[in-house]
Amino acid sequence: MSSTESPFYHGVYAATVCPMDEQGRYLDEDALAAHMHHISRVEGIRGLLVNGHAGENFALSLAEKKRVVEIARHVCPPETLLLAGINAEDSFEGQLQADEAKAAGADVLLIFPPYSWTLSTDSETVINHHRIINANAQLPVMLYQAGVSTGGMAYPTSLLTRLVQLPHVVAVKEGSWETSRYDCNLQAVRDVAPDVAMMASGDEHLLTCFALGTDGSVVSLAAVIPELVVALYQAVQNHQLAEARRLHQYIYPLAKEIYGTHPGTHANARLKACLQILGQIPYATPRPPVPVVGAAQREKLVALLHQARSFNQSFRKTL
Repeated sequence: MSSTESPFYHGVYAATVCPMDEQGRYLDEDALAAHMHHISRVEGIRGLLVNGHAGENFALSLAEKKRVVEIARHVCPPETLLLAGINAEDSFEGQLQADEAKAAGADVLLIFPPYSWTLSTDSETVINHHRIINANAQLPVMLYQAGVSTGGMAYPTSLLTRLVQLPHVVAVKEGSWETSRYDCNLQAVRDVAPDVAMMASGDEHLLTCFALGTDGSVVSLAAVIPELVVALYQAVQNHQLAEARRLHQYIYPLAKEIYGTHPGTHANARLKACLQILGQIPYATPRPPVPVVGAAQREKLVALLHQARSFNQSFRKTL
């Protein structure tokens, strides 16, 4: 069965943030619940990615990660698919995260490449990591294809085509952050595993990747401007190129400010600043050592959010 005939995992997924207290020390469970409740009910949002990079999975404890999934399962509609990010250097730690995520109500595991792989890795290490993590949980798995600048975290196409043929793999979060690599990976996966959904996930390149072909998207922009991301996806799916270009003009500048500004590791802080500006979370504090967004960049985000969310009355919000 081709991916176009098996749409269960297709659609737009929002990668949520993890609100914290003013110091960034503790989870703000009330704000987290409200954030997930709101996003999961936006028309066209198929599911949520929790404990992703935007959710600061690299800084959360095992207990915190499980709690995030529990809250999401409690506040989201039953039909909302929950993707739980698994980010661990130790494969057995990753297995424990997967087991806890399943117990808390996750539907799918999104397995992140460990940061140590930036330096180098090999195919057997990568394959072993994925097999061990899901050995007990036996949940559907989404792979994470990292950006081309992330060294060994970015799987070569030859390795990606092996990974998509592993048991339980249902999708790829394709974040190569380079459209030529995205196109190469798209065609290669279609050839060897046409039932695996390819999810375009480079926030700065959504229009281009959507146009090349996609089964959906998993992006943190959809946690800030979900209606616009859904509208862009639907416009491309409906072959409405002029409308897609119009939407891109409002989405791209915000994506560029959040993800294209140095350092890239502060993207989650910028996402939190956006949500605080929109009045959706009380504090924009990331977990240290990442600092809060400075005043100058915050002003830029305010302006870009006004522009992005006021292009049409139906998406207008009070900032």
